[in-house]
Amino acid sequence: MLNRMKERGVEADFIVTTTTRPRRNYEVHGISYNFVSPTTFEEMIENNDLLEYAQVYGNWYGVPKRAVSQALERGSDAIIKVDIQGAVSIKNNLPGACFVFITPPKIAELPGRLKRRNTESETERELRLKTAGSEFEKLSVFDYIVLNPEGEIDAAVEDVLAIIRAEKLKIDRASKGLV
Repeated sequence: MLNRMKERGVEADFIVTTTTRPRRNYEVHGISYNFVSPTTFEEMIENNDLLEYAQVYGNWYGVPKRAVSQALERGSDAIIKVDIQGAVSIKNNLPGACFVFITPPKIAELPGRLKRRNTESETERELRLKTAGSEFEKLSVFDYIVLNPEGEIDAAVEDVLAIIRAEKLKIDRASKGLV
C-alpha cells in the first residue's frame, strides 16, 4: 500500500519505522526500515527518540519522533505504518491524528496472502494470523477502515487518499469558536 502511494507520487512524509528485526534480502535500510541493533534501539528509548515503540513478533519496532515532528512542522502529512499497539500509543501522544485500518475484505484471505508473500516461517505466519484475529477486536482505536481486495491496490489507495482529503476538509469547531 505505502509503496503504491509512493509510486503514485502522493505528497506526504512516509515515516520510516526503526526495527531490530534482521533485514530481508529485498529490503533497503532507510527505505524499508531503519535497521538498528538492540543496543541502539535501547539508546533511542532512553533518549526519548521514539514517538512509540513495542516488541512485536520478538523484535522491537518504533517510530522516530523527530521525523514525525519535522513533517508536521512543515505542514506535511506524516504517514506511519504501525500495528494496533503503535496506533494506541500514537493516539495517546497525538490525539488529533487520523488512524486507518487496512485489511483484506475477508479475514479468511489472510493465510493465503501471508503464504504467497513468503516473508515469514510457518510458525511466524501462525503467530501473525493469531494476532490478526485479536486486532479486529480493537477496531474502535481507528477512525476508518479500508478494504484492500487482492489485486485492487489502486482502489484501496484511492480510499486512503479520499480519507486524507476528507480529514483536511474537517472543521474544528472548537478552535474557530463555533461550539
